[in-house]
Amino acid sequence: MSTGANANMPVLVLEGSYGEMGRKYGHIARQQIRQNVDLYLNRFTTYGHLTESDVLSLGAGYCHRTREYNPAIADMLDGVAAGSGVDSALIYALNARTEILYAHAHLTDACTALSVLPTHTASGHLLIGQNWDWHPEQRDMALVLATRDPAGLTVVTLTEAGMLAKSGFNSAGLGVMANLLMSDRDRGGDGVPYHILLRGVLQSSSMAYALRAATDYPRVCSGNFLIGDREGECIDLEVVPGDFGYLLPDDHGVLVHANHFLSSVPVVDKRKSHSALSLIRPSRAGHLLADALQTRSVSPDDFKRVFRDHYSHPNGICRHIDVQDPPEEQNCSVSSVVIDLNDQWMDISGGNPCETPYARMSMASLYPEKNKR
Repeated sequence: MSTGANANMPVLVLEGSYGEMGRKYGHIARQQIRQNVDLYLNRFTTYGHLTESDVLSLGAGYCHRTREYNPAIADMLDGVAAGSGVDSALIYALNARTEILYAHAHLTDACTALSVLPTHTASGHLLIGQNWDWHPEQRDMALVLATRDPAGLTVVTLTEAGMLAKSGFNSAGLGVMANLLMSDRDRGGDGVPYHILLRGVLQSSSMAYALRAATDYPRVCSGNFLIGDREGECIDLEVVPGDFGYLLPDDHGVLVHANHFLSSVPVVDKRKSHSALSLIRPSRAGHLLADALQTRSVSPDDFKRVFRDHYSHPNGICRHIDVQDPPEEQNCSVSSVVIDLNDQWMDISGGNPCETPYARMSMASLYPEKNKR
């Protein structure tokens, strides 16, 4: 186990059983976790009009559903609670923050996810990446979590303190990017939380298992998974309660997703008119990549150029605070990531990528002693 600092955010490198890793995580990041729980409790009560008792009750329900979904994930969250000294129901509520917020409040975020197949990259590797746009105060809650279990499965993911996953990749060569979606099917209630499903994808050993982890379980809110595989395939899943749609790369090997539905899944899209530039961001990314796609030479730097784009500022791909938005809807690019699934590294920017340099961390550098064997 080790800790470090990179890309303007903490980096936690853990190893052991899932319960052990959870306890170490909780202990090391306990101050940050407690601050994050307080931030979300304030949002739940202020915008969702929930009491702390309501949140505890919801968290207890998601605890049960998470253990049914994946006992190892539940063991890790129980460990986080024990290590941080935070009530386990609050930890589960934190990891279900999407379900709780969007069932009881009307808030927004805006992320842009991108992938390019190896047929059109300079390296011949599959590249994926995204800007994660959320409340500006979450910059201080962001961290990189690296875990290695006794079987050797390694996961490296950007996440929020006390949570287990967002964008990331694993030692099986899989990676996932995340986008918020909202449909008329979204509701509160009993289902596997979106961020738990993201961790389930990252715990998968193959694309087939990853697809099942994202789709084959009850859900209570919508969300988007852009999943890539170092063997050269990529798919985008738009999941909604009771159904899902999917998208495959275009003829140029590109998949881009923002915060509106693009597949034929039969829902009413509740955010497409309100998500600022979401309708244009996918085509904008394609325009910015056009020359490199034509020469089949897309590089990580091309991804970063997309993620730094300020078209229609402040609501562009590189999102800045729009003072015309109400306070609860003011967002910015909290972080930006670019991942090479073949060489297994992640470039990460701990803030708007136009202002904060990317820093590289690789699986080999996080676990050097393991890679010497």
